[in-house]
Amino acid sequence: MATSKYRVRHLPQNVIDYSKKFGEFPWIQANVLVDFKNPWSSKKVPNTEFRALWDSKNLYFRFDAKDSSIYINENDNSVESIGSSDRVEIFFRKNKDLDPYYCMEIDPKARIMDFKARPNRNFNFQWSYTKEHLKVTSQMTEKGYSVEGTVSIKFLENFDLLHNGIIETGIYRAKYIKQKGTGYQPTWITWIDPQVKEPDFHIPSSFGIFELEKGEL
Repeated sequence: MATSKYRVRHLPQNVIDYSKKFGEFPWIQANVLVDFKNPWSSKKVPNTEFRALWDSKNLYFRFDAKDSSIYINENDNSVESIGSSDRVEIFFRKNKDLDPYYCMEIDPKARIMDFKARPNRNFNFQWSYTKEHLKVTSQMTEKGYSVEGTVSIKFLENFDLLHNGIIETGIYRAKYIKQKGTGYQPTWITWIDPQVKEPDFHIPSSFGIFELEKGEL
């Protein structure tokens, strides 16, 4: 099966001011990825749009998640709370061995659950991106919520995640829906169909490829 690819358009150096207000970044220049699915259900999934751009300093990303009933577990700011809320997710891997790979999961309030992982769901929640390398913001919209963020090129290079303009990446979304008698249960939404019977993003087959349009690093 051919590996799915998303082309990340390049922005010229020194034209980006990421201190602008939410939504004022030039996302119109990005390719729009809308091919999201739930391979484990026949029900229609809510629309999700993803955009990314890059320059010599950062990989910039944006999710737009259509959602008429956003669910956020606000008991606290723990891993468990964020991990049981609506959220969007990006994973980066060094190689197909997933040893290691790096995860960020971001809820509609821009709370971040980030961790380093190894095969068989070996999660290290003591690890996290530093503020220097990951910045995230979010906004509720009339149609749902949006998340914008940056990952530094330095991080991708230092952790051996950028190879000749290629970043092996997984893009996902979790949507919680209230079920009678069982409370809120997740619907799992993914860019790549990992071809497994049960929902699982933490496997090699759930990753695709980001191709960085040519430009100066």
